[in-house]
Amino acid sequence: MDKIKVTEEKRLKAASGMAMLFVSLIVMLLGIPAYVLGGAYVSMDGPASGAVLAVAIIIGVILNCTGFIMLFGLRILQPNEALVLTLFGNYYGTLYDAGFYWVNPFCTAVNPAAKNQESAEKSAAAKSSSININMNVGQSGGSKKVSLKTTTLDNKRQKVNDAQGNPVEIGTIVIWKVKNATKAVLNVENYTEFLSIQCDAITRNAARDYPYDTSGESEEKTLRGSSQEIADIMQTELQNKVTEAGLEILDVRITHLAYAPEIASAMLQRQQAEAVIDARQKIVEGAVSMVEMALRQLSENQIVELDEERKAAMVSNLLVVLCGNKDAQPVVNSGSIY
Repeated sequence: MDKIKVTEEKRLKAASGMAMLFVSLIVMLLGIPAYVLGGAYVSMDGPASGAVLAVAIIIGVILNCTGFIMLFGLRILQPNEALVLTLFGNYYGTLYDAGFYWVNPFCTAVNPAAKNQESAEKSAAAKSSSININMNVGQSGGSKKVSLKTTTLDNKRQKVNDAQGNPVEIGTIVIWKVKNATKAVLNVENYTEFLSIQCDAITRNAARDYPYDTSGESEEKTLRGSSQEIADIMQTELQNKVTEAGLEILDVRITHLAYAPEIASAMLQRQQAEAVIDARQKIVEGAVSMVEMALRQLSENQIVELDEERKAAMVSNLLVVLCGNKDAQPVVNSGSIY
């Protein structure tokens, strides 16, 4: 099948629905005079009265049926809705603008996604009271219109392995809308399911390409530290996947990100250990700089002359005081340091 012929969109310029409604009623009413004139001719015992009556009846039936069939071409479109039409299996055109229109009454609206939507509405209504069932089913009505409104897809949490092999749970939301109703209806079987599956695949691929977190000061992108950048990458990849389905991805956000429960406690201990090591490193770096400053100032101000052995003892004492977890207990020496 030629792909270009299927996806090439044709915007319909439909006739006014109100005008065609008036025309349809006029055509139906014109059948009444045909019956009346045929009956009057027969009552006057005119020649070939039987044939005239038959012709009058046929003309009246044709006019009534024509007007009645014309009523099936009336279509109402609400704002942010589209209607994809086919005529005897061939693509006929797409209506976009809101209003009251008339199209070929033999055209059929196409929207495979409406079947699943109707089934979901009926299953949801079945769980409610009988009053709500009637209201919900009556409102759905099996409409084949394609909604152009902005919609949110909540991609539930899924467990995947990150770049380091750690199992993580990740959940995303996708804000999207139908940009080309013709592609959405004719190029894929169900554009909502198609988007959901593609979103699931993109989320898994993104989680596999990046680690959850890295130790140290690495500039590598991570799921936790670069969530916005990774979400933008996911949006670009998802848009490339669903362009053929006529969908536009407005935004992608990571809503949930955590280690899987089976390793969460172990990874928490690891993070705590890394935090303790980082804190100790900062403390040691600060203590060394303070000892260096103390020795330099003592030497520059010529407060006291220390040999290498005494300097080593002083450095040891200062590092113990500055790096210890507990407060130091001072010892007063009243004698000579030598």
